[in-house]
Amino acid sequence: MPGSMLDPPSASSRAQFAAGFGQRTLLTVDTEEDFDWNAPFSATGYGLDHVMRLRKFQEFCEGIGVSPVYLVDWPIVMSEIAVEMLGDAVKRGKAEVGIQLHPWVNPPKTEEVNAFNSYAGNLPHELERDKFMRLRAEIEKRFTTTPMVYRAGRYGLGPKSAGMLKDAGVAIDTSVRSLFDYSAGHGPDYSGHPLWPYWVDQERALLELPVTSVYWGMLRKQGAAIQRLSRKIPQLGGLMSRLSLLERIALTPEGVTAEEALRGIDIAVDDGLPVLVLSFHSPSLEPGHTPYVRSEDDLDALYEWFRRVYAYCDTLKVRPTTIAEIMESVVAD
Repeated sequence: MPGSMLDPPSASSRAQFAAGFGQRTLLTVDTEEDFDWNAPFSATGYGLDHVMRLRKFQEFCEGIGVSPVYLVDWPIVMSEIAVEMLGDAVKRGKAEVGIQLHPWVNPPKTEEVNAFNSYAGNLPHELERDKFMRLRAEIEKRFTTTPMVYRAGRYGLGPKSAGMLKDAGVAIDTSVRSLFDYSAGHGPDYSGHPLWPYWVDQERALLELPVTSVYWGMLRKQGAAIQRLSRKIPQLGGLMSRLSLLERIALTPEGVTAEEALRGIDIAVDDGLPVLVLSFHSPSLEPGHTPYVRSEDDLDALYEWFRRVYAYCDTLKVRPTTIAEIMESVVAD
């Protein structure tokens, strides 16, 4: 059995790609229900109002030559409208669908709903596995395709998640958010995990594609040490950013400006990162559902972020890729 995905991997597990793969971008969408991010977790009371906006976003992606990966959770899979819209793009080869587990809205609902249990990896493993397998089966049935990629909601992997994914035939996990530590809120600590894709298991059957974040600034090589120090001195991170000494940049339009993202892309490309994994939450496609998009102007800015990011990547010859292409190009030997 593979080890725990909560532990940083060894240097020897770093994945290599076939000649000619170059450097690519992968757009992942946490495709999920609307809920109040500031309220306690609840198994009920969520909405799906933003789902109709997925059609426009898919059209936008096709217009700029990007095939997004929609990581869908239980409420989305139960939505006939969502399945119809996303399923059409999947059938046309213009999008892919993967698994995202929000345990608090996913059957079987036997656990207490709270912050600790919102991380699927914190649940008893049999319950984590049962929820995951039910969701995977519904995706396969409703989308008539086998999902090959997984992201734990809230990046909440557990010590036995790797075995669960391998048993289900999932080829790629993208739950690790490198440089981020969620342990203060009962979640995983990924601050020591690498940015590079790496093999989770000795058999090289399960690939980890970390969500891309980088350190930027004069002290970026000392980023990990400074981040550990920031846990004791919370004001340190903000001070470093204001002085342009150290900044953590995630490749997402949520809370990150286009200018910041372009700086982050420069760092990732200069470091030779083979896959830049971009991400955001689908409820941001309609104002009012996330802290990042409160108005139509904010939504326009989100679309403009993608235009600028992909135009810039094009100048750097960093082309979009897909899960299928990554599976074909990664070297397992």
